[in-house]
Amino acid sequence: MPTRPIDSTRLAYPRSLLHWLPDLRLGFDNLMIHKLRSLLTMLGMIFGVAAVVSMLSIGAGAQQKVMAFIEQLGVRNLIVEAKEANNYQTLQKVRQTSPGLTFDDYRAILGVNGVVEATPRKRFAPSKLIPKAEQEDPQVYGVNQNYLHIAGLQVTQGRFFDAQENAAAAPVCVLGSAAKFNLFGSADAIGQYIKVNDQWFHVIGVVAPELAAQTDVAGVPNQDLNNLIYAPVNAVVLRLEDSMSDLKDEIDGMYLHLAPAADSASVAEVVRGVLNTTHHNAGDFTVIVPAELLAEQQRTERLFNTVMVAIASISLLVGGIGIMNIMLASILERTREIGVRRAVGARQSDIVRQFVVEAILISFAGGVLGIVFGFGMSRLIAWLAAWSTIVTAGSILLAFLVSISVGMIFGIYPAMKAARLDPVEAIRYE
Repeated sequence: MPTRPIDSTRLAYPRSLLHWLPDLRLGFDNLMIHKLRSLLTMLGMIFGVAAVVSMLSIGAGAQQKVMAFIEQLGVRNLIVEAKEANNYQTLQKVRQTSPGLTFDDYRAILGVNGVVEATPRKRFAPSKLIPKAEQEDPQVYGVNQNYLHIAGLQVTQGRFFDAQENAAAAPVCVLGSAAKFNLFGSADAIGQYIKVNDQWFHVIGVVAPELAAQTDVAGVPNQDLNNLIYAPVNAVVLRLEDSMSDLKDEIDGMYLHLAPAADSASVAEVVRGVLNTTHHNAGDFTVIVPAELLAEQQRTERLFNTVMVAIASISLLVGGIGIMNIMLASILERTREIGVRRAVGARQSDIVRQFVVEAILISFAGGVLGIVFGFGMSRLIAWLAAWSTIVTAGSILLAFLVSISVGMIFGIYPAMKAARLDPVEAIRYE
């Protein structure tokens, strides 16, 4: 009966594993003989990996907040913001050439190709409120009824005002989550009344919490978006107008929602062109493109991560040098052992493998401890500094692979030096 030929490729893989197992056991035994020295050698890897993990977690936490805020602005939206003058004289000078943002600008932009929805915005800071706010007074946002869809607001109680109430300048309002708690605490706000200066507004709804940027983001004002009172823009202009300066813009912002097929950058250029024409190039407005901000923030995040990894990798480099140093010292201590192994038939590749395995074991253990230490540092920073930190699987994998690679690279030279020792001289070495 013919026998099946033995597939040598099926035996090669197990044999290669068998070659590594004794070296793994021998390397582990050698590290355990000198526990303190092995731990001190690992410190560079531990601190390096911990630095990579913790620094990337800080960056990821900060970037996530900013990117979530930009996404909340709407990647299919454009925002036009009026530039506030620093003083009265500057404002008078601008008004000689530009009327500021007006309802005429709003109506002109409605005709721009690609704009499917839009709402003007009129902000108003009350001088007095009833009931009195427990903390900072909420600001009033006068907007159209479609702001609910454009801004992606979610009504949690009651409803948002409609087109009829806006056209009639009805004294109704919707509260942000912080404004509701600020004015009414835990009590039900629906059906209550708020007196803004000398005008009473009926509360008809409350919206869900929104994200807010910690600092200004490319022209977007730094403001608590939860501490707002939304009211029909006509009601704000007509009912609260007496308290407003004649030199202020008729409206101070616009939100534009674009068609799915429209190019944000192209539409933004058209909007700038329309406004530059009516404002005589006064430069008293800013057109914000959230889609471009998001892309720019993603590029910034990649650059930030690269720089952070490069800085933290210096610790890994120092750790690699420490591994090389300790391996070279180990070769001097074990010269006779190397000579005996060569004399009984060990090849140079066996010696190389033995010392590379030891270097990898050091970096592996240091990498694992570094990940644990880095995770703990990330949580500690979040607790002490009240920052948002996010430890990602990518940062853990990157730090671990780099630590293993550094151990392998810096372990090759000592291993090659050990393998090149003359067996006779090594046995005679004292």
